[in-house]
Amino acid sequence: MDFDYILGALPDLMKGLKMTLMVSALSISVSLVLGALGAALRTSGHALPRRLVIGYVEFVRGTPLLVQIFFIFFGLPSLGIRFSVFWSGVIALTVWATAFQIENVRAGLASVAPGIRDASVALGLKRWQHAILVVLPIAARAALPPAMNTVVSTFKNSAYLQTIGLVELTFVAVDRIAYDFRAVEMFATICVIYLFCVFVLAGLAKLVEHRLNRPFAER
Repeated sequence: MDFDYILGALPDLMKGLKMTLMVSALSISVSLVLGALGAALRTSGHALPRRLVIGYVEFVRGTPLLVQIFFIFFGLPSLGIRFSVFWSGVIALTVWATAFQIENVRAGLASVAPGIRDASVALGLKRWQHAILVVLPIAARAALPPAMNTVVSTFKNSAYLQTIGLVELTFVAVDRIAYDFRAVEMFATICVIYLFCVFVLAGLAKLVEHRLNRPFAER
């Protein structure tokens, strides 16, 4: 293990990590919003939107992410739809993560007892007040663990984007291996970097969970 070589490679790896974080942050943010909207449609009383969302979720969850990435980057141009490498990566990760976030949020909404609606009516709360002040906090507590698991998976799955030429963390490591043949140093280093980022995400998730559980803590 040549630590001097690792130190020399860190500037390039940090540039790759910056790209990884940019793609992951965009995909995670958009997928959380779309996941909430999709879950609302998934649980609505309108048959057509509900079936469309169910079909979307089943299709995305039932096909490999790598195939979805290749379809967006290599397949769509044949239909006249072209995206840059960066935006192809963002779209692919967002499409994948949204399907899982829809189910995460739906499970959170399903955890809200039906009788709570009657309690809100008895208190004189309007429908939007019931949704925001009552349902959302309860659903968020239940949906947080699986949602954060999807967030972490989205970050780790960004490594697949090196297959379409996105210069992210794994791409930089593989590129240096091709020239320097230092596979042990490079893969060990990016494993540590990925692990550190996952620990940071897990820590943030615990802080959010603690904040959401505070009103329900025993006094």
